[in-house]
Amino acid sequence: MISVQIATGAQARNCLPTLAQLRIQVFRQWPYLYDGDLGYEESYLQTYAQSPRAVFVLARDGESLVGCATGVPLSDEPDYCQAPFKQSGIAIESVFYFGESVLLPSYRGKGLGHRFFDAREHHARQLGFTLTAFCAVVRSADDPRRPENARTLEPFWRGRGYSPQQGMRATFSWRELGCAIETPQEMQFWLRRDS
Repeated sequence: MISVQIATGAQARNCLPTLAQLRIQVFRQWPYLYDGDLGYEESYLQTYAQSPRAVFVLARDGESLVGCATGVPLSDEPDYCQAPFKQSGIAIESVFYFGESVLLPSYRGKGLGHRFFDAREHHARQLGFTLTAFCAVVRSADDPRRPENARTLEPFWRGRGYSPQQGMRATFSWRELGCAIETPQEMQFWLRRDS
């Protein structure tokens, strides 16, 4: 039986090391191909743990953490994440940003993705946000590293009312599998506006 629990920033501090390991495990896979570092991960997650308005949506199978989705006001994110919004004339204070949604492969296809989005969107509305956003890595359709069975999440995101925003891209850096140094990665922002 999979349970989904909601925690705010400070309430989730005790699960940060486990969540850091989960992020490393899931993001090693296509399309991120991230060669993760535990120290970096725990530091990154402090942004969410220190924000009183952040949310963690935790999926557990018994006591085991099998998935997590996070969200935080965009104003609590670093400048490189805010920059595309500022350049597009979108007020930073109006946006609730979804940091990640990670789920172990064997738990996918069971509706947890929708539960992750439902919980974060509800949290954002409760705080008065009218815009929710996330970003996803951009990969070429002919990237030779793409697995044969890879599928895009774009239909799922569009079905939830999100759309990619033209001209709203940012560059994040991380070390890919097989690389000795971090390299720049292009990220596309997706937005949804509540009426």
